Amino acid sequence: MTRRPLDLIFIAAVWALWFVAMWFGERWSLFVENWFMSVTMAFGSFIAGSTSQGGGAVAFPVMTLGFDIDPKGARDFSMMIQSVGMTSASVAILWRRIAIEKTALVVAGIAGAGGVIIGLEFVQQWFSPNPTKVFFVSLWLAFGFALWRINRITGKIRRRHLSDTSPKAILFLAVSGFLGGMISGLLGSGLDILVFAMLVLGFRLCETVATPTSVILMAANSLVGFAWRGMGGGGEPIATEIWNYWWVCVPIVAIGAPMGARFISNRGHEFVVRLLLAVIVAQFLGALFIVPFDRFLTTLACATFGLGVALFLAVWIWGKRYA
Repeated sequence: MTRRPLDLIFIAAVWALWFVAMWFGERWSLFVENWFMSVTMAFGSFIAGSTSQGGGAVAFPVMTLGFDIDPKGARDFSMMIQSVGMTSASVAILWRRIAIEKTALVVAGIAGAGGVIIGLEFVQQWFSPNPTKVFFVSLWLAFGFALWRINRITGKIRRRHLSDTSPKAILFLAVSGFLGGMISGLLGSGLDILVFAMLVLGFRLCETVATPTSVILMAANSLVGFAWRGMGGGGEPIATEIWNYWWVCVPIVAIGAPMGARFISNRGHEFVVRLLLAVIVAQFLGALFIVPFDRFLTTLACATFGLGVALFLAVWIWGKRYA
């Protein structure tokens, strides 16, 4: 007897619940004013499912740079929408038995849960809107550089699982998960890129295993962040405007993210990597034109990029010795 695909059942359930909520809440008119977010997440959800970047990596710069939405609201939306899209992608990954790294999933996931709460309660208080935007685009630019190096340096390494579960290896995973969680509490995503970089650069894990692992990690981290915000943690309640954006994107990301997960399981994603690099560079250039850079913001951008590259480079150097 053939089992019914659990991922399709999950998508159908999301659509059914969404339809009922939209119908009884009379929310259909939200599409008129907020259609641009639906279009944005059609692209962002596919990126979230097929790469190590969460959908917030697309939503955050579009919302903050393109539509001048407060970074805290963009952060909330990123976690909210990833809770749907990346959870849907995670169901597809697990049901189709796509290879993942379970040790990293448990260790970085638990550490990341603590990190995102710390980020929401404390780290976000340290940044005002413009510095947050600059920190985001500069951090992703550093990641883009690391991603480019990953594809040039680690192409011959194809480990399918961690061969080392020593206390030192567990510590590295926990630290990267905790730091990534804190960044997620500020920007809506971050756990995925740091753990992905640690797995590929440090532990020399195959990219096709590290990517679905990071997708599941970011889904779990987003659920924790969304729940924490929903319970009143992290400052003021989630704005009505952000909820409206969420309603018009739920059905799209429920399909888009699993499509990305399926895509990456069957093909190499070199062209997606190139697309990611183009998006990262474009969002940084957009920030240069939109954000009024002064001496402080320029220093912050240079410091974030420099420290980010140094961090990824240090992981790579450690990974050479580990390999």
